[in-house]
Amino acid sequence: MAAVTPIHAIDGCLAGTIGERGLTLDELGRWTERLVPRFERLKAEARDRSLPHIRILYETADIAAARAAYDRLTKGARTLVVFGTGGSSLGGQALAQLGGWFIPGDDRTGKENRPRLRFYDNLDALSLVKGMEIMDLPKTRFLVISKSGATPETLAQTLTVMERLRAHGMGDDIPRLFLGISEPEKPGVANPLRRLFGSLGIPVLDHEADIGGRFSVFTNVGLLPSFARGLNVEALRAGGRAAVEAIETAKHPAEFAPALGAALAVAFAKERGVRAMVMMPYADRLLRFSHWYVQLWAESLGKNDTEGTTPVASLGPVDQHSQLQLYLGGSPHHLTTIVRLAGYPEEDTPPIPADLAHLAGLPWLARRTVGDVVTAEAKTIGDAFVANRRPVRIIELPHLDEWALGWLMMHFVLETILAADLLGVDPFDQPAVETAKRLARDYLGRMAGRETSDAHSPASATAHQPDRGG
Repeated sequence: MAAVTPIHAIDGCLAGTIGERGLTLDELGRWTERLVPRFERLKAEARDRSLPHIRILYETADIAAARAAYDRLTKGARTLVVFGTGGSSLGGQALAQLGGWFIPGDDRTGKENRPRLRFYDNLDALSLVKGMEIMDLPKTRFLVISKSGATPETLAQTLTVMERLRAHGMGDDIPRLFLGISEPEKPGVANPLRRLFGSLGIPVLDHEADIGGRFSVFTNVGLLPSFARGLNVEALRAGGRAAVEAIETAKHPAEFAPALGAALAVAFAKERGVRAMVMMPYADRLLRFSHWYVQLWAESLGKNDTEGTTPVASLGPVDQHSQLQLYLGGSPHHLTTIVRLAGYPEEDTPPIPADLAHLAGLPWLARRTVGDVVTAEAKTIGDAFVANRRPVRIIELPHLDEWALGWLMMHFVLETILAADLLGVDPFDQPAVETAKRLARDYLGRMAGRETSDAHSPASATAHQPDRGG
């Protein structure tokens, strides 16, 4: 467990630091004060664990069940393919990217004995076809995740791969090659994934019914990809609990980092017209975290025609050479969050030779490491924002491991829930997304209806005959 609490610094957002583009203490104070009722309810929810998103952090039995299912699924496997989209995939990807950093043979991971992990989260015909062509089918396993069990993209991928297995004479192997995660069946509500897997004898783990996909990273949706990367899931949840339990000693929302972050974001939107929330971590292992954050913020808060904010995924240092010009010199409508580490690992980056550095005319790089360069850029980027009078907040993690990532992800889960209260929206529904899903299903249904009609039409026998003239 981390010995040092992460730092959440907002000085770069205040008028006393960046002038009139920053918030005054009075403005920020008004918005934090508005959070008092929701803050008190959240404190009670943390105390009695009545909020499912908090309760899951204290569960243990589900870890053993998920581990047993994972072990059965991956026995003899070289590759684990994950079918799922949005929240069914992004959290797992963020966790897997953390685990992917460890080298083969590391005692913490035993990586050489684990299957390769592949996420097919975006439905694309060419990607799926080419992916199937290179799959070693007898050595490949499939984890299919859909909370509702009715996600058309995920079902299309699953059915297509099943047909390929049947075409290769492996139809009887399907029950041991697949594992599903979906919520329990509800009376009167169809769950196609449950129906399909039940008919074929494929095991299905229960998705937490009261935790939506974009919030599900601490559930078995995140656990199984974590196992594939040898992560300590108990430490992940411990980090999440630390983010929650900080509320116990906070007497006001301004003393609780997620509440302060929520007030900051909404105050900038309402008081300064800042409409873009840029997430910019300085670590490759946090790239997918930034994409997870984008979905969490966008899908939870973008509703009811509310004037909220648009989240943007970025990455340092690379985006200092692309997006940064916009953030520092463009329209002042961005609030940037820098996530950095107190120190960067240097085990595999030997010092830069002094003679070569001097030969290149770069004496300041002599005997420095790649980690030193990243540290310098991550430590000074905030100063660049301040110099250009652009709002910036800094989150500094003591190190990057399961505990720290758990803390970071739970911080933003809570920040999102609290921001929703200030915006007057329900953070847990997604009505516009459901509309898009329904329209797609209706379109496919009309296609099927036309094909059936054409098949029974008297003209169907000659409709596709070549034109012979007359």
